This record gives sequence, C-alpha cells and structure tokens, in this order.
Amino acid sequence: MIIDDFDYNLPKELIAQRPASPRSSSKLLVTEKNLITSFNKLYTFLDKNDVLIINNTKVIPAVIIGKYEGKKIKITLHTKLSTRTWIAFAKPAKLLEAGSILSFRDDVSAKVLNKNEAHVELNFNLSMKGFNSFLNRYGELPIPPYIKTKSTKIKNEKYYQSIFSKNFGAYASPTASLHFDDLLLRNIKKKKIDIIEITLHVGAGTFLPLNNKIVEKNKLHKEKGYISAESAKKISDALENKKNIVALGTTVLRLLEDCFLKYSDIQSYNEETELFIYPGFKFNVVNKLITNFHLPKSSLFLLVCAFGGKKNILKCYNKAVEKKMRFFSYGDGMIINRYDKI
Repeated sequence: MIIDDFDYNLPKELIAQRPASPRSSSKLLVTEKNLITSFNKLYTFLDKNDVLIINNTKVIPAVIIGKYEGKKIKITLHTKLSTRTWIAFAKPAKLLEAGSILSFRDDVSAKVLNKNEAHVELNFNLSMKGFNSFLNRYGELPIPPYIKTKSTKIKNEKYYQSIFSKNFGAYASPTASLHFDDLLLRNIKKKKIDIIEITLHVGAGTFLPLNNKIVEKNKLHKEKGYISAESAKKISDALENKKNIVALGTTVLRLLEDCFLKYSDIQSYNEETELFIYPGFKFNVVNKLITNFHLPKSSLFLLVCAFGGKKNILKCYNKAVEKKMRFFSYGDGMIINRYDKI
C-alpha cells in the first residue's frame, strides 16, 4: 500500500484552534447513520450492552526553556530513559553538542550526553520527585504544532487535559476524551453503561509523519501501556458475554488490540506497544470507536481506515469537510462501527 492513497483535502480554516465550550457541544458524526449531531448526544447511541473503555493518561508539561551561553533553548522532553535521563527535541539544536551544559530556573541544569540532529540526550541534576515538581512549576504542555493560537499555561492545562486524566506520562493528549464533560458522563452512567479505565501514555511520535511511502515499511515509536488486573477481568468478562467494546480513542483501541495479539485475551498488562494498524488488520476486541478527525497520511488515519473501511471513512471525511466540521485535537468527533460488523 502507498501512503499517498490515504490523503484527503482539508482547508486550513477547519483545523480547530480552540476546543468547543462546553466541551460536549462539539459535533459528532455518527457514521452508521450518516448523521451529524451534537457530541453531548453520544449517550443516545450507546446502550447497556456497550462497555466504554477510556484512557486515563495525563499529559506531562514537557516543554521547558533553558539557556546555553546566554541563548534560549526550547526543550521538549519526549522519552524518559531513567530517573534523571531524558531524550528531548532541542530548538535550536545547532547550538548544542555533547558535553554542553544547559541551565534552567531554580538552579536546575542538564548535561548533553549525546546529540542526533534535533534530538538530545539530557542528564538532569534532579531526582525524579524533584524533577516532577520542577516540571509542574515551570513546564508547559506540548500543544500540537498545527494549533497556532497562543494560550496561557492555565488555559492550555484546561483545554488539553481530559476529565479522565490522572496517570502522569503522556506527551500528547488522547483527544477523543476532550469532548467529555461531567454532564455527558452523567448521562452515560444513567444508561447503566460500564466505564473501564486503562492507560496508554501517548508518545511524542504521534506527531511525526510516516517517512516511508510504502505503508508496511513504517514503524511507530513505542508507547507504554497499563491494564490493571481488575480492568482486564472486566473487559475479558465483557468479551465473553458478547458485549460491545467501545474504545474512546485510537490509544485505547491500540492497547486493547495489542494485548489480545500478545495473549489471546485481555489480561494484566504493563509493557510497551509499537502496534501499527493499517488496512488488512484483523480486529479482535473493539466493536465501536469514538475518535477525532486525523491528519491525512498519518498512522491514526490509517488506523481509522482499517477499522471503518477506507472507502467508508474517506466518504465520511469528505462529508465532514463539506459540512465544515472541525478537525484534529480540538475538533469534532465521530463514532464508527467496525467495518466487518456493519
């Protein structure tokens, strides 16, 4: 397969720069019914035979500003190697080399151990506990590059964290969750729909393009996932009882499908996944997917095409463009039935 076959035309003005307010007042495309409604009506398309699986990851304030020889360096942490060592994007990276010492606020410093183009390996002079406190005080959330409108630190934390977020570790938000507010959640619970938490810490690689034009030759960055024994049992029991597994976001779908591929069941999980899903993938767990509209030629768009059928998904995206729905992280959402279940 060729990456260029997974392209579509998107006017720039449809890239959402702010989330809807309130969150659930965004739009929802119900693909099975070819219907556009308000996201706060999502609960009307679910019933007690559905089990909603959510991602409770929390985005790290991974962007910090340092100085080297009096010049500002923007550091975006993206991979934790040990309690003190991280790999990060540096901008401008050309000023740094192995051995350079970056200085930050509160006497925090980091030594550049290695450099590979824009990536630097940094060793900080703080323990993990102290470093987390430092990030919470001075770090900014890594807002996606296609969001051009500047916001304050407080507004970004309000906009870019979901109401489910509690387990620190993501470098990007699981954005399907951003549509949820307390009112929508209450309406879902009123219908006796089970809600089960799992964790996939979204990696910074989610923003990187697929470099090889041949789909199958691409690899994704590893991301850390967790499924507790309690959550695993609930999901496994739901599968056994023929309930519909509804994934809130592509992150949830990838973690569940990766777990099943490895163990032929959903069980306690504490490991990394680099599962790359594209058309031809056999889904074993998820029946319905709630997701946003994704970048053309991205790994997430390929996943959605695999799940909902490429022809069907392209038709839905074209409808979304025609109806001026909003795209990407702060945009509108859709609910998709699995292609082989339609």
